Amino acid sequence: MSISENVKRRMAEGSWTRKMFEEANLLKKKYGEDSIFDLSLGNPIMEPPAAFKQELKRLSENPIPGMHRYMENAGYEETRAAVAKQVSLETGLQCTAGDIVMTVGAAGALNIILKAILNPCNEVIVFAPFFMEYDNYIDNHGGKTVAVKTDDNFLPELNSLEKAINKKTRAVIINSPNNPTGVVYPEKLIRSIGEVLLRKEKQFNIPIHLISDEAYSNLMYDGLKYVPVFPAYHRSLIATSHSKDLALPGERIGYVAVHPDIDNKPELIDALIFCNRTLGYVNAPALMQNIVRHLQHISVPVPEYEEKRNFLYNNLTDMGYKMVKPQGAFYLFPRSPIENDVEFVHELQKMSILTVPGRGFGTPGYFRISFCVDHKTIEGSLFGFRKVAEQFRLS
Repeated sequence: MSISENVKRRMAEGSWTRKMFEEANLLKKKYGEDSIFDLSLGNPIMEPPAAFKQELKRLSENPIPGMHRYMENAGYEETRAAVAKQVSLETGLQCTAGDIVMTVGAAGALNIILKAILNPCNEVIVFAPFFMEYDNYIDNHGGKTVAVKTDDNFLPELNSLEKAINKKTRAVIINSPNNPTGVVYPEKLIRSIGEVLLRKEKQFNIPIHLISDEAYSNLMYDGLKYVPVFPAYHRSLIATSHSKDLALPGERIGYVAVHPDIDNKPELIDALIFCNRTLGYVNAPALMQNIVRHLQHISVPVPEYEEKRNFLYNNLTDMGYKMVKPQGAFYLFPRSPIENDVEFVHELQKMSILTVPGRGFGTPGYFRISFCVDHKTIEGSLFGFRKVAEQFRLS
């Protein structure tokens, strides 16, 4: 056996999102790209904002000497200072460059956090439905994923959270706006989660970290505003990236922000920097660090995503599909009309529509639709959605 049993098993289980992405590529090659309505992957169709292109051009025409060399593993101090300034504005707490570690995307951010805090067999709580790579990231560092169900609106239930916490618990991951549901956690709920963790820390005499995955925090609709996690809990960390707000998923640029008043902060920061190096990330991409330091207040045009959400949500609900209206991110998470969500996703595939089954997010019986695609793809998918709705008598 040339590979580990664990990796072999996880490869077999795989990621449903990646499976659908690969299947989409095969179908596009076979039938032509215009014939396939790929709503499977959160791969933004939007181009980065004009300010990004201006910074890229400026830097290419006026290169900084040595800008392609190694830097401190935490990242350029100037970039970390710019990020800290923005985090301070958003959270109301005074953060400095020393509270920031630049990372290879949000995935890199989550991995260095988990590597830094987990001992073998420690548990990390996630709320289902959840981004399934969390399970792989936790396993990477010897941890165990504990999935806690949410209510009918996909919001965490505090009683269930309390019951799930034990002496092995070391972290809780929240994701708001959420992938795959688009649900935004209200401030009262985030504060209540913080109160639960504080009580449980005292009860078990253990540190419990609250990790906030904020990859979609700048993509919120209906006038909703970002709710910071820092004021809710002292032992919290932000893991995020510019993949969505600047439409740069392929550039792999993100960061960890550590609560400025967290216990044992110098040791934790040193551990994060150490893990950034020893996990092989070394440092976040130098070119992107030099660019995003000037773009912390910039985002893609969110109203365009909101328009896509409204168009698809209104059309699908008119056809009889049932779902919670997303408040952020760029996904819909309708209920499958039949119990077997994989079977239903295959029915949509017969109409050249590619989506992802809910079990790929720890919640069978649903399916995820990504609307970060061009309007032509969304509009083109409606015929197939309608035919399948008629087939299952949804209206």
